[in-house]
Amino acid sequence: MYIDTHTHLYSSKFDGDRPAMLARARQAGVDLALLPAIDRSTHAAMLDLERAQPEFCHAMIGLHPVSVKEDYEEELAEVHRYLQLPRKWVAIGEIGMDLHWDTTYRPQQEDAFVRQCGWAVEYDLPISIHARMAIDELLDLLEGMSGAHPRGVFHCFTGDVGQADRAIALGFALGIGGVATFKNGGLEGVLRHVPKNAVLLETDAPYLAPTPYRGKRNETAYLPLVAEKIAAVWGIELSDVGRITTQNARQLFDLDRFAENSVA
Repeated sequence: MYIDTHTHLYSSKFDGDRPAMLARARQAGVDLALLPAIDRSTHAAMLDLERAQPEFCHAMIGLHPVSVKEDYEEELAEVHRYLQLPRKWVAIGEIGMDLHWDTTYRPQQEDAFVRQCGWAVEYDLPISIHARMAIDELLDLLEGMSGAHPRGVFHCFTGDVGQADRAIALGFALGIGGVATFKNGGLEGVLRHVPKNAVLLETDAPYLAPTPYRGKRNETAYLPLVAEKIAAVWGIELSDVGRITTQNARQLFDLDRFAENSVA
């Protein structure tokens, strides 16, 4: 019924109860979980989980902007190596810019983003964009690209209507998660404004738990709480939110190609 399009189920925060957590996700009606990559320190854990749960988990590969440091060239080389393996990736991600914590490596973040966008076009893969305090900056980069630009999703979208319009005009979907349930989340106007075929569900677990779990560890089983909020804003049945967002995810990530997946 649901697809969690962005969830870090391989995080060490789930080491104590991962089987039970995965069981709760399935019981909540989640059929598939897409795993965004971070950097070399977690690729093995992500791929181990994908191997263990091939019918439930599909992995992305990419370099998270917070992990862009002095060694980002080595990190990018590892991403490129993975992309050349004879296997299917669901997307390149999560990639982007994060100007909240530290702007020291902003030029390197821009370089890493643009290069990974180039690989997305080359390998015909969507991208999952991390855009913390950097939505306009990333939209500017995408709009300024010569030739083809990638398709994908602005993960954990928290922008305004104007930014949503710019993203959608570029062919991007909006990943909606727990922030939509926050009292001052600010997304109701965006959800009323954008076309329904531009919305994806996500949790970003173990981060950004929805109300009433805000401040606690998030998990994929909480995804229906996000769907309930969207159903209320759209004025439609919960089942329709599941159907619409699942169709959107299947189309964007071309999930039918994973019918016979093999993992590295």
